[in-house]
Amino acid sequence: MLPKDNSVLIIGAGTWGCSIALELARNGYSNVTVLDGEEVPSSIAAGNDLNKIMEEGSQSEDHTDAAYAWNRLHALCTKAWLEDPVYKPHYHRTGYVMAASSDPAYAALLKDIKGHEHEYQPVESAGFRKTMPEGVLTGNFEGWRGFAKQTGAGWVFAKGAILAAKQEAVKSGVRFITGKRGKVVKLIFSDDVQEEVVQAVKTDGTRTLHGVRTADGNIHEACTTILANGANAEFLLDFESQLRPTAWTLAHIRMTPSEAELYKDLPVLFNIEKGFFMEPSTETHELKICDEHPGYINPIYSPQGGRIVGNDQNAAEKRADRTIIGSDPFAMQQIPLESEARIRSFLEETMPHLAKRPFSFARICWDADTPDRMPLVDWYPTSRAGGGDFLLAVGGSGHSFKTMPAMGQVVLEFLEERVDDRTRRAFRWRPETAVNRNWWDVQDRWGADGKVMDINDVKGWTKIGESGS
Repeated sequence: MLPKDNSVLIIGAGTWGCSIALELARNGYSNVTVLDGEEVPSSIAAGNDLNKIMEEGSQSEDHTDAAYAWNRLHALCTKAWLEDPVYKPHYHRTGYVMAASSDPAYAALLKDIKGHEHEYQPVESAGFRKTMPEGVLTGNFEGWRGFAKQTGAGWVFAKGAILAAKQEAVKSGVRFITGKRGKVVKLIFSDDVQEEVVQAVKTDGTRTLHGVRTADGNIHEACTTILANGANAEFLLDFESQLRPTAWTLAHIRMTPSEAELYKDLPVLFNIEKGFFMEPSTETHELKICDEHPGYINPIYSPQGGRIVGNDQNAAEKRADRTIIGSDPFAMQQIPLESEARIRSFLEETMPHLAKRPFSFARICWDADTPDRMPLVDWYPTSRAGGGDFLLAVGGSGHSFKTMPAMGQVVLEFLEERVDDRTRRAFRWRPETAVNRNWWDVQDRWGADGKVMDINDVKGWTKIGESGS
C-alpha cells in the first residue's frame, strides 16, 4: 500500500486525470502532481465539451466480469453525480429520448433496455414532438422509433465538471503543471540508458519507471506514476494495439435568449444512427449538435524500414499493403464537410427551423477505444513485477465521461491494494484481445455509412470563423 506522503505523478489533466487527483487529495495523499501539455481541459479531449449524456445505473452481480465491473463503475458514478458536492451541480436530470431509424438499430435499442422496459415509454414518428415543449421539435421524424425516459437520465456539463474537480484538487494541495513545462515527451525506465521512449515490453520483469521528461527538458520523478492522458497515451507507450484513438465531430449553433429559454431543461434526444443534442449553454446560448457515426481514425502505417503517418505527404501512395499500427490524434476546431452535411440532415428531421443556421463553433474530439470498449486500468506489466510504480488508467472508448467521479475511486483502490478481483480482471492489461486487431471495427456503433472513416479521405473542412466564411 502506498504511503500517503509518497509522491504521485499523474500524466494527463483531463476527465480521469482530474478525478484521480481529486480522489487522492480527498483521501490524504499530500504529494500529488499533475502534468499536462495544455491548459485544463485539453483541446483534443472529448471531455472538453458543453455536455455529455448521463444515464444512471446500479450495481449488478452479472455473471461476466466485464458486466459486473462496468455496472459497479456506473453505480459509483451515479452516486457521485447525485450526491457529491463537486459533481452534483453539473448533472441535469432532464430525461432521455432515444431513437433509431432502421430495423437493426431499433433491435439494438430493444436489447439495450431489456429487463428495464418499465422505465421507458414507446415513442414513434410524430410522437417525438410531444417529448419537448411546443416549438422545439418541428420535424416529421419519419421512420423514427424509440423510447422516452423521464427520470434517471439527462446530461452533464462536462467542461464544468472537469474544472470543478481540478479547482477542488488544487484547494487540497494538488499541484498542476501545464503547457511546455507539463508536456510529457518521454517515459524514462530503469533500463533506458539513453532515456529513449519505450517501444516494447521486456519480459524479464525487471523494468521500473525512473521518471518522465517534459518538453522543457526537466525530469520529474515520483514513487508512483499514473498515465491518464486518454487518446495521447500511445505517444508515450506501446500498448500493443490495445488503444485506438478515434475522433468524433460536433458543432454549435448560437441561439437567441428567447430560444435558449424555450430550450431550457430539455431531455437529451439521441438517434443512434443520426445524432443527438442537449439544451443550450446557459452562458453562451450555444446548442451543441453531434452527428452519430462509428468515428474517424488517422491511421499510422508500419512499412518495412519506417513508420508512415496517415496524413504525411504522399502517404496515399505509400499506404497500400501496409499494416496499421495505430491512430494519430490531432486538434482541429473545424469538422469535415461530410459531418456538417450529416448534422444538417439530422436537424432537417428534428428541428428544420435550425437546419440552415450558421455554426458558431465546431471541432473534432478524441478518445481511445479498447477492443472491448472496457477501460484499461492496471499496473504496467513489468511495473507490477517490480512492486507497482506505474499505473495505467486509459481506454475511455467514447462512452466513459459519465464514469469520471468513479474512476478516481477505482484508481485509489488499485493504489491501496483493495480492488476486487472481478474489476481487476475486467480492466486488466489485455494485449491478447488486440492480436490482429481490426482497426476498422465499428464496435457496435451506428450512423454515417456504418463504417469507421479514414480522416485522410476527408474532401474538405468547414471554415467557421475564417474570413469570408
